[in-house]
Amino acid sequence: MSRAPKNAGPSLFAAAGLDRHAPRPLADKLRPRRLDEVVGQDHLLGPDGALTRMLATRSLGSMVFWGPPGTGKTTVARLLAQETDLHFEQISAIFTGVADLKKAFEAARARRDGGQGTLLFVDEIHRFNRAQQDSFLPVMEDGTIVLVGATTENPSFELNAPLLSRARVLVFRSLDAAAIEKLLTRAEQLEGKALPLDAQARQALVGMADGDGRASLTLTEEIWRAARAGEVFDSAKLQEIVQRRAPIYDKAQDGHYNLISALHKSVRGSDPDAALYYLCRMLDAGEPPLYVARRVVRMAIEDIGLADPQALVIANAAKEAYDFLGSPEGELAIAQAVIYLATAPKSNAGYAAYGAAMRAAKQGGSLLPPKHILNAPTKLMQSEGYGRGYAYDHDADEAFSGQNYFPDALPRQQFYDPPERGFEREIRKRLDYWAKLRKEREGS
Repeated sequence: MSRAPKNAGPSLFAAAGLDRHAPRPLADKLRPRRLDEVVGQDHLLGPDGALTRMLATRSLGSMVFWGPPGTGKTTVARLLAQETDLHFEQISAIFTGVADLKKAFEAARARRDGGQGTLLFVDEIHRFNRAQQDSFLPVMEDGTIVLVGATTENPSFELNAPLLSRARVLVFRSLDAAAIEKLLTRAEQLEGKALPLDAQARQALVGMADGDGRASLTLTEEIWRAARAGEVFDSAKLQEIVQRRAPIYDKAQDGHYNLISALHKSVRGSDPDAALYYLCRMLDAGEPPLYVARRVVRMAIEDIGLADPQALVIANAAKEAYDFLGSPEGELAIAQAVIYLATAPKSNAGYAAYGAAMRAAKQGGSLLPPKHILNAPTKLMQSEGYGRGYAYDHDADEAFSGQNYFPDALPRQQFYDPPERGFEREIRKRLDYWAKLRKEREGS
């Protein structure tokens, strides 16, 4: 094996990829070394924050960090391990298979046997399939690892229930303007020079970061590389230099909520053209298409419901199509779902019925179902009247017995009141007919 000569200069090591003093990205140089240096997550790391309270006990439970890119999820996980004397191990769900997980678990067991715990940080944890997610359960339960998973996707949709039941979900927020400004100031102090931007351009830079701290520092490096001696950029020049525009949404994110509200109300108002306009505004501004797809599913449930049962099927299919195709092809599937929903018959009867039933359930949560509809698997239960008098509906005329299913102490309720629109017109006919039969059989 050849060796580098003793007098090898820096250029030789650099050519071999061994230069220990290679330039580091600004985001890496500014990576917090203590938790109190993390910006923008005071609800977690402030004096009364969730992680601050956890650290006071010197004990960590498994967690899922949910939030946009560049908000400090990886850094906080690393610093938590440091604060609690845990070995920090990082893997990515994109590049890790079952065999790699087994090796990580075995190494963690060996460390535990030697007296040291392991914080296993899993980036993009939502990309693991159900079986891979299940593989974490035994090592979480026996204390082999403290799992910290990071995801940009809603854990309720992307992670399975057993994993979520064993981990606490902590939400990381997009960095606000003050937090981004703090990062820019730190960068200027570290580099010993000011950003060559006028006041409006600096404000535009904060907007371009769109709540992503890492992105703000990457843009900062681009600006310093592009600036000539004595040059100061205005907003127009800044956009030209970095080839990136500030998002349409304002820094308080009111624009985000305004546009999704406008999209939702346009669909509800059966205006497909306005709905498409607001959909395209959101996608053009960089709104994650999967967020929009999930909102479209919600619209199908809330505003169309059973007036057109296909609406939910099509909305879900659009989300799956986007998952499969990605951007920009998958965005067309979302657009088609928006058009379908906007032109579908509208009904909030199911939505209203659920709310009314939930209120009634909370008020009468201790009422027992009537005994005649309860199973009687034991002789004691049979002697107590369980199942006595139950009428098997399929044996009755028209498969409808008309018996009471509400608790004996609760008068019959009506929560669902379908309108005379779309498919619910047929549902109303059935309900009216069954109500007529019920009345006849109660009187007989």
